[in-house]
Amino acid sequence: MTSHLLMSAALAAAIVAAPIQSLAQTRLSVEGALPAFTGATTWLNSGPLSPQGLRGKVVLVDFWTYTCINWQRTQPYVRAWAQKYKDEGLVVVGVHTPEFEFEKNVDNIRPALAMFRVEYPVAVDSGFMIWNAFNNRYWPAVYIADASGNIRYHHFGEGEYERTEEVIQELLREAGAPGKGNANVRIDPRGSEVEADWNNLKSPESYLGRDQAKGFVGSPLVGKTRQYAAPRSLSLNQWGLSGDWTINPGAIVLDKANGRLVYRFHARDVHLVMGPAVRGSTVRYRVTIDGAPPGDGHGTDVDAQGNGVVSEQRLYQLVRQAKPIKDRLFEIEFLDSGVEAYVFTFG
Repeated sequence: MTSHLLMSAALAAAIVAAPIQSLAQTRLSVEGALPAFTGATTWLNSGPLSPQGLRGKVVLVDFWTYTCINWQRTQPYVRAWAQKYKDEGLVVVGVHTPEFEFEKNVDNIRPALAMFRVEYPVAVDSGFMIWNAFNNRYWPAVYIADASGNIRYHHFGEGEYERTEEVIQELLREAGAPGKGNANVRIDPRGSEVEADWNNLKSPESYLGRDQAKGFVGSPLVGKTRQYAAPRSLSLNQWGLSGDWTINPGAIVLDKANGRLVYRFHARDVHLVMGPAVRGSTVRYRVTIDGAPPGDGHGTDVDAQGNGVVSEQRLYQLVRQAKPIKDRLFEIEFLDSGVEAYVFTFG
């Protein structure tokens, strides 16, 4: 796991499994004082909060960035905990720290609050000030502080939901809350919030910009417009381009209409972080799987014929196929120019 990169749940599990297992059998230790939230460029859903002002409350700090599929799959739990335990003394504070430049724009963050029903306070941390104060390195990351302002638990990535809720309950009891029993929350995830099909996930996230691109087949990626030709064949997790594209350090940009992006994948879900290069514009697209419309295998941002529209900078769910899951060829054709595409993620 590298600083400022999206979290791989499998990798996270390998790294934190041992301490999490031992934590379940031992007393929660003090990991340090809850850092201040100074450096937030703005606050959403509330005024500024501080550790001093939160004394007496159990505080769950959730680091996120709105295009991160790993965070999106944890959000149903965080949202449910915020609702269930708010009257018991839990305060959830979201810290939105961006991966991509466009995620610094508050006008891009606000729609995500509505889309993912984020109603708790959010500190916009576009300068990574809060991130650095916590010495954090991962999206998503959860830190839980007790009523005295001491961090007593942390978890990186997806999973460990039962244990995290047990910690919330334990720290609320320490604080004198009457308690609502030990029953865990029940969630009803939809769309991109649905847990990945881990048993059939054989495609890792794949960045498209020149700085982090892997698996590209074709002419060398250069930072100026060039006409690319799609490869005749692709092996698993290889991708290619067709049409006139500019390959920038962090994204690929389509310069002329009818450019195509192809990827051979093995997963239930295909997501693509993308947006219009010019704010307020739209880009039409068409998705196929193995050369045919997706039908019932379409994602939430595509109809059964494979049609969709890019209208904002976010993660788009393009494929959700039924079993059997196998290697398939994904293709997206953009019918208009001006799309920026950043990274594929799978589920």
